[in-house]
Amino acid sequence: MTACAECGFEYDLATAPEVPALARGLAGEYADLLRASPAALRRRPAPRVWSPLEYACHVRDVLLVQRERTLAARRRETPVAEPMGREERVDHDGYAAQHPAGVARQLHDAAMLFAHVLERLPPADWERTLIYTYPEPAERSLRWLAVHTHHELRHHLQDMRRQLPPPGAAGAA
Repeated sequence: MTACAECGFEYDLATAPEVPALARGLAGEYADLLRASPAALRRRPAPRVWSPLEYACHVRDVLLVQRERTLAARRRETPVAEPMGREERVDHDGYAAQHPAGVARQLHDAAMLFAHVLERLPPADWERTLIYTYPEPAERSLRWLAVHTHHELRHHLQDMRRQLPPPGAAGAA
């Protein structure tokens, strides 16, 4: 994958070392959106489309899972990145029932943890690999994993913005 057809994100692996700062900044943008009214945050636009709060919970969990995958790739040769169970987590962890302010704090912390691990990668470790199983199994570098995580953050921020009124608009808070 070199570009996302839906959001336009370009996969430029040379930007991987920038991902820690980008993740920290995007966590703040999520926190801003999570200040919307709880009703707006929990509303699904269609039965099979997540609510803004569910997207935020997913991103929090992506950051935590990607951190663990990064650490695993530093410990072992080409580990398999087991699927995170993205669809099951929505119900199993009760994403829609979580408190938006708590999710904002957790997402911030998850971004900090992920960024910290990436910042500690020596230059050679950016090329360590793992088997990434989505959308189909492929050997991927930690450089790719960082850029892919940045894509997840940007893509789902767009998903949330599409569903929420702009900050300051009537019904935004």
